[in-house]
Amino acid sequence: MKSITVFCGSSFGSEDIFKEQAILLGQTLAEQNIQLIYGGADVGLMGAVADGALNSGGKVTGVLPHFLQSKEIAHKQLTELILVETMHERKTRMNELCDGVIVLPGGYGTLEEFFEMITWAQLGLHKKPIGVLNINGFYDDLIRLVQTMVDQGFLKQINRDMLLISDRIEELLEKMRSYEAPTVGKWISKEEI
Repeated sequence: MKSITVFCGSSFGSEDIFKEQAILLGQTLAEQNIQLIYGGADVGLMGAVADGALNSGGKVTGVLPHFLQSKEIAHKQLTELILVETMHERKTRMNELCDGVIVLPGGYGTLEEFFEMITWAQLGLHKKPIGVLNINGFYDDLIRLVQTMVDQGFLKQINRDMLLISDRIEELLEKMRSYEAPTVGKWISKEEI
């Protein structure tokens, strides 16, 4: 993998470990010569992951809508800052630039970005690995909900298995490197329920 998009919160969250792991992820990507693609802000976990990469000599590309730049949250030290018009254009551009996606803790925006990327993968619009760095068990309840979707017949197990999960950065990156996208359709027939 040459580049990874990271989706994460614009806040730090309530536990120091969230910021610590975001910085460490940025450092690890830089050390492995993987370019970081992210939302372009200097706040919260977004700023932490970018700083971790930049302080370790990594390349960091931010993709930021104009209206957020006007709120003065753009990171000023990036390798490259790409300005776009809309949030949807931002996600599309981040997808175009990366070989895989990692999701860190965050709020509504992070979940929306994550679900759009995994849905695009499920529909076969891309074959990129989607990783969840489950820091401090942050995504435990979401992982249970996804399994409930399988158990209740709304999601195929093979599509659930597209979601790569670990609480350790190196392990998650290794899962992403060895990922192979499924080749079956997403639709579930009555016979499969």
